[in-house]
Amino acid sequence: MNNRIKLHKIRFCFLLSALALFSGCAGMGVKPWEHDLLAQEAMQLDPKPVQSSYDDHIYFSKEASSGGRSYGGGGCGCN
Repeated sequence: MNNRIKLHKIRFCFLLSALALFSGCAGMGVKPWEHDLLAQEAMQLDPKPVQSSYDDHIYFSKEASSGGRSYGGGGCGCN
């Protein structure tokens, strides 16, 4: 009888853990009315990609680095 109670407790704990694990993903996702907020320029990973590209090129040219972020060459700034 005692082993049966332990087995029920283990099954109950497993079921409870599984429910907690799967219910954590239930609220994920973007609602249709939230798309306009997430599409704003400030919410992007890189809000100004052209400006970031120029800044990266200048940084890597002035630091006399070779390569890095798909820019080849050294520190002369002529690339």
